[in-house]
Amino acid sequence: MPPRFLDTNILLRYLTRDDEEKAHRALALLLRVERGEEEVVTSPMVVFETIFTLQSYYRLPKERIRERVGDLLSLRSLHVPDKQVCLRALDLYVRHNISFADAYNAAAMHQHQMTEIYSWDTDFDKLPGITRVEPDA
Repeated sequence: MPPRFLDTNILLRYLTRDDEEKAHRALALLLRVERGEEEVVTSPMVVFETIFTLQSYYRLPKERIRERVGDLLSLRSLHVPDKQVCLRALDLYVRHNISFADAYNAAAMHQHQMTEIYSWDTDFDKLPGITRVEPDA
């Protein structure tokens, strides 16, 4: 069977268990993925949406989000472009208390061996090894 794309709502039903029947079906799917019986592909945007929803709507602490989403990203038959960037971003997101978007950008910079970013966002000042530069007029 060819891989199928995995959408955010499957991950959210599994993680939040706010609909027991769907949570059970999502778990069954993820167990098949873990065993390598099925392959799924998702995108960094799905990861972003999952984290954003868990933080903003469900009010989960960042540490719990990192743990749960990190576990999902570690499934061997779950394919995500830049999976390592997502995992590193989860760590930065918690360790430096910044948004996941900023953490992802910092992790992408690291992957490309970049150390400077044009930004007015002072959260980048919290990250060792990154220099924030404001554009001149």
